[in-house]
Amino acid sequence: MDLGITGKTALVTGGDSGIGWHTARLLLEEGAAVVITDLQQKELDEAAAKLKAPKGRLFAFAADITSVDSLAALHASVADAVGEIDILVQAAGVTGAQGRFDEITDEGWLTTLQTDLVGPVRLTREFLPDLRKGGWGRLVYLASEDAVQPYDDELPYCVAKAGILALAKGLSRSYALEGLLVNAVSPAFIHTPMTDAMMQKRSAELGVTTKQAIESFLDEERPYMELKRRGEPEEVAAVVAFLCSEAASFVNGSNYRVDSGSVATI
Repeated sequence: MDLGITGKTALVTGGDSGIGWHTARLLLEEGAAVVITDLQQKELDEAAAKLKAPKGRLFAFAADITSVDSLAALHASVADAVGEIDILVQAAGVTGAQGRFDEITDEGWLTTLQTDLVGPVRLTREFLPDLRKGGWGRLVYLASEDAVQPYDDELPYCVAKAGILALAKGLSRSYALEGLLVNAVSPAFIHTPMTDAMMQKRSAELGVTTKQAIESFLDEERPYMELKRRGEPEEVAAVVAFLCSEAASFVNGSNYRVDSGSVATI
């Protein structure tokens, strides 16, 4: 499918693995130049090598989205390598503090919100001037089913992702007439390093195999995921790539659920 983004430039955070990496792969296949970023340069370089992109079409720069100074340095590196960006995909994030509400400290709340909400705000502020130029831009946030269907054992994450949906909707009203379209994608229980860690922890706690931990989690915690499996990151990346494209030229302020039916309401 021709997504109409040949010659466009994209920045993908969380690009060293999971949904971010697969999104970068699809955008490269569609002819875009791509910059991937995450915390560790070594892991980014390994991820970039696996993408096997044509020379001059893929760049990897480490950055911390919670740091204003780090984002400014990232912007300078991106500008030197590829100029201004047309597409921004914010996929970086953490599960953050977990436990019942009465068990989570201020530090747990603040650390989670810094990464999953304040970080995306700072990232957007840094690169918004790029996206507003040229009359064409795409901004896609990775939210979560948790934003609209919160779970009591990870409320800081849920609150942060609800904030992401509000941020996306608000921004979609601010800049659409300038050609910048803003949307969100909300996955549920995707096969990523984040959920691998969750299931390994569950496996150890229950004394079962990882496969059994996944099966019990689906039965007990995600009963509306009708396909009875974890999603694959490429299944989410396909929706993200569509929202980055010319094919999505009339999609703005939307939240696309990629969740196997996990959210119990329409």
